[in-house]
Amino acid sequence: MQHMPNAIQLTDLTHDDLVEMYAYPVEPSAPYVRVNFVTSIDGAVTVDGRSGGLGTPADKKVFALLRDLADVVLVGAGTARAENYGAAHTDSELRKRLHREGLGGDADGTPPRIAVVTHGASLDPASKLFTDAGARPIILTTTAAPAEHKKRLIDAGAELIEAGEDDCTITAVRDALEGLGLRRVLCEGGPSLFGQLIAAESVDEVCLTVSPQLVGGIAGRIAMSPNALPTPMRPRHLLLDTDGTILTRWERAHTRG
Repeated sequence: MQHMPNAIQLTDLTHDDLVEMYAYPVEPSAPYVRVNFVTSIDGAVTVDGRSGGLGTPADKKVFALLRDLADVVLVGAGTARAENYGAAHTDSELRKRLHREGLGGDADGTPPRIAVVTHGASLDPASKLFTDAGARPIILTTTAAPAEHKKRLIDAGAELIEAGEDDCTITAVRDALEGLGLRRVLCEGGPSLFGQLIAAESVDEVCLTVSPQLVGGIAGRIAMSPNALPTPMRPRHLLLDTDGTILTRWERAHTRG
């Protein structure tokens, strides 16, 4: 029988403790996909269309650490637009140290790249994603996307990769990231992309924060897909903050011992 680990008080942990608890597998041989979401107690994934209203200090702390550890932040176009995504800004010295220790990060301290999945290459080249100073964004789109859309994004500085004919397939997305040497993948949503990853059996790990509030409304769930695929997961840890925030980490049953 699978048992939930005992809850640990976040205030009892140092930053290095958290690094150890959230570290990726050492030198993964293929893209390792970690999904990070925050939800309310009643299951809402947004407040007024954005996840920021659910954030707490503990969630923001782990959110930043997960980016420090990752090679690439993978996100759907809808989430990139709704959350006004820009470049990732991380702790360069920490990323150098993480790299030396084989836990993630980057040898030069360079931030993780943002990779956006958009079937129609329908992003605004004047948006923060392209104007914010930082690592060059990756646009994962289709061969069927309008050529003028793709040209505008390339002209805005994006690295554009076609990851499917009419739809971006998860296999092609993973292959594209693998080809760029980006194996520590952090997916930050949205629900449709998460659902695609589940359907493709490509979720290795889920970091789920439960924000201590009720939202109601019509906000959706964290994963949406027309195809249900129950995937056994096992709990790795459960952290509690003093304000009631619950930080959980779940791993696909076969990924690590």
